[in-house]
Amino acid sequence: MKLNLETLSHLPSEVDRPTYKRSDLTAGIVHVGLGNFHRAHMALYLHDLFQLGQDHDWAIIGASVRANDRAVRDDLAAQDWLTTVCELDPAGDRAVVTGAMVDYLPVVDGNGPLIAKITDPAIRIVSLTVTEGGYYIDAATGQFDPGHPDMVHDAAHPQSPRSVFGAMIAALTARRAAGTPPFTIMSCDNLPENGQVARATVLGLAKQIDAEMAEWIDQTCAFPCAMVDRITPATSDRERQMVKDRYGIEDRRPITCESFRQWVLEDHFPAGRPAFEKVGVTLTDNVAPYELMKIRILNGGHAAIAYPAALLDVHFVHDAAVHPLLRGFIDKLEEEEIIPNVPPVPDTDLATYYAKVGERLENPGVADTIPRLCQDGSNRQPKFILPSTRDQLARGGAIEGLTLVSALWCRYLQGKTDSGAVITVDDPSADQLCAHAARAMTDPHAFLSLQFVFGNLAQDPAFADSFARHLGALQAHGTAAVLQRYIAGVPTDSA
Repeated sequence: MKLNLETLSHLPSEVDRPTYKRSDLTAGIVHVGLGNFHRAHMALYLHDLFQLGQDHDWAIIGASVRANDRAVRDDLAAQDWLTTVCELDPAGDRAVVTGAMVDYLPVVDGNGPLIAKITDPAIRIVSLTVTEGGYYIDAATGQFDPGHPDMVHDAAHPQSPRSVFGAMIAALTARRAAGTPPFTIMSCDNLPENGQVARATVLGLAKQIDAEMAEWIDQTCAFPCAMVDRITPATSDRERQMVKDRYGIEDRRPITCESFRQWVLEDHFPAGRPAFEKVGVTLTDNVAPYELMKIRILNGGHAAIAYPAALLDVHFVHDAAVHPLLRGFIDKLEEEEIIPNVPPVPDTDLATYYAKVGERLENPGVADTIPRLCQDGSNRQPKFILPSTRDQLARGGAIEGLTLVSALWCRYLQGKTDSGAVITVDDPSADQLCAHAARAMTDPHAFLSLQFVFGNLAQDPAFADSFARHLGALQAHGTAAVLQRYIAGVPTDSA
């Protein structure tokens, strides 16, 4: 049956569904970026809270500033904004239809509907999942980039902005003029200190528009940091068919995900917030330790296993996680070069945390793919791998595994797997990356000269020499041979 409000009561008994009345919900949050992660994470936490009969004035209105999301809006509108979330776990799957979202704003040039809605005093939180690279931060400097074309446009046309940040500034300007308190800006993206990153972008753009307004935002707006975690692969016809076959539900945008989820949130919401703590969210005054643990161990593990798996023609993450060479590589890397640089985390044993990461990677139901993990390396490597490299160098620790990750990425960017299959590189800087990787076949430093990725690491002789040795061995002997020697503790130059 087609998913919508009329069919809710006819769903199979094993499918959880809203026990609250959608008509009882009113919106308190506008969320920009209605991808799979948001609908399987924040939206599900709110659904669970509404199931408790709590906080029905905190429903979500969806929004987007990207024209290609109009199709997403149309599909969700046809099913009354409902989503089927399938949690896949070897111990038993769970399906739930969520109803926390009650509307999705029209996606139009100039973002008028978005600006109007977040000017409404009832909206007390504007939340974001706009991807790690969506904050207009210069990768080389780590600072706001006022020269980005979107930011130049928004500074010149503040009433018809292209970006969500321009829309928020326009709405905050209107709220200030009306004497309405500002909303809280809550990033749910997977990047270090995401609240501070959002703050830097909003203030950076606001200063280009109105310095006095920027000062008001700086003094009055809250930007809580958050650590978010749940593996949610992209939806394809495979997932749509699975939901239809297993539950009899025709959902245009179903989501499959792992059963694990985690949300650690800085408790700083001057305009109020839902009772997140009642549904398992960890509220704290310091997210940083949790965030660093997750980014280094989980995301670093993803980034490390992606490229050797791709070079060995492994498609699914769960297959990579049980592949002897790939699992041996990541286990040794994590134990010797990543986890030693992660500070203590409250009520958490790091070895136990990594063991759980391993279980999650092995989950075949999720069917996460290696091509997904390989995406956007120019944003992910500097955030998830190279900080551990710098820390290891600073403490005089081994960097053989971490530099091997960098070399494997370069080898991947050369465009063919070890078997000769053609690789399609999915990265906003793909042309530049691939050109430098090709030059690195004869001059390894050509790749390290990408300053927006490596910064000053190329100037460190230990890093540069280790990278060159690994890349030469990968090109001469192949991925499997190099991984075997790394796992055995044999120096790469004897490969």
